Amino acid sequence: MRQRPRGDSRGILDPARMLREVRFQRHLPAEPLRHWVEHYWLIDWALRTPFEQRVVPHPAVNVVFRQDGDGPEYGEVAGVGLDLFRVTLTGTGRVCGVQFRPGGFQTFWRRPVSELTGRRVPLPTGRLTMPPGAVCAGTDDERCAALDSLLTAWGPRPDPAAEQAIVLAEAVRTDRTVLRVDDLAARHDVPVRRLQRLFLEYVGVGPKWVIRRYRLQEAVEQAAGTPPSWADLAADLGYSDQAHLVRDFTTVAGVSPAAYARSVR
Repeated sequence: MRQRPRGDSRGILDPARMLREVRFQRHLPAEPLRHWVEHYWLIDWALRTPFEQRVVPHPAVNVVFRQDGDGPEYGEVAGVGLDLFRVTLTGTGRVCGVQFRPGGFQTFWRRPVSELTGRRVPLPTGRLTMPPGAVCAGTDDERCAALDSLLTAWGPRPDPAAEQAIVLAEAVRTDRTVLRVDDLAARHDVPVRRLQRLFLEYVGVGPKWVIRRYRLQEAVEQAAGTPPSWADLAADLGYSDQAHLVRDFTTVAGVSPAAYARSVR
């Protein structure tokens, strides 16, 4: 069982600037929820000028509560984002987010997660209702406790298929040698068609998309450091040539790898 949340900045474009502009924290949920939930993420800001943050989305569902200034708090379910996510923050505000592990949200949603892909659905919706009090108020511990109570009240149910989807998606995330769907299927002794159906229902996107998204996030992370050899990186990430990596990187990040590398330096 994990003892601390992930410390990487994978998916966040120009993370150094983000940390200068806002307070960003990750926290683990209560232990019984950790099998399904990756972490809670909390953001607080007090800005003099507007700040735009861009994120290359993970293949994961998020539940997000946000309050701007003294306005009302609202919540939504954000399905797996297919495109670059942009948000502009102004004034003051707070966000409390739950990032589920890929495959983990279905135990709460109990319907095909692909219904949410590319969508943001306001709460309340069906069983997933807004909590009676504010989630974003209070200290970090109080905000996390409110999220623990909320998710527990939603009543997640163990599901063997969800367990399998979580394990397979985690294998893609942690093992960069996974570059093809048939390879993933063979390693875990799962027929390719079964793998595709499982990912669509429980993760929200197909296994090929998940593999490519995780590998692209690695490319973004590497571009922010010492500039790699793009040709070598393309080969390492399973691309047939550098041009295909540059095209996919530009599509998902909004700029070419070289332009992004220059911008963060």
